[in-house]
Amino acid sequence: MSLFSFVKEAGEKLIDLLTPGNADASEQLKEHVAKVGLGNPNIQATVEGDKVTVTGEVASQEEKEKILLALGNVAGVATVDDQITVTGPVAQAARFVTVKKGDTLSAIAKAACGDANQYQKIFEANKPMLSHPDKIYPGQVLRIPH
Repeated sequence: MSLFSFVKEAGEKLIDLLTPGNADASEQLKEHVAKVGLGNPNIQATVEGDKVTVTGEVASQEEKEKILLALGNVAGVATVDDQITVTGPVAQAARFVTVKKGDTLSAIAKAACGDANQYQKIFEANKPMLSHPDKIYPGQVLRIPH
């Protein structure tokens, strides 16, 4: 599997998530995945320092990538160790980009896809974590589909 890096200082703040000895960290992460709109997948997440290790099974590569992003785009998380198994057909993995200060989805689409009008494709690929194309922030990691 693989290790994904994130900007530790960026992301949604989940109170007490990374407090050493937090016995509820795994449940808090599963609740966060459900809250961003990814349902209740068959995953388990453990926290060790600023690293989240996630295991379990999901039906698609897209679902896996969205879960990894939901877990990594949390303030205090620097890495996510992906130990998720995809049970359905494995599609080509998407690329990931980190939002920089001043970025817009159009600018990211221009750089990643060669066409600023592809911003909607990126927005759709990051739903339900993104609620609006203008609501991105520096340090956030986004999926760029093929």
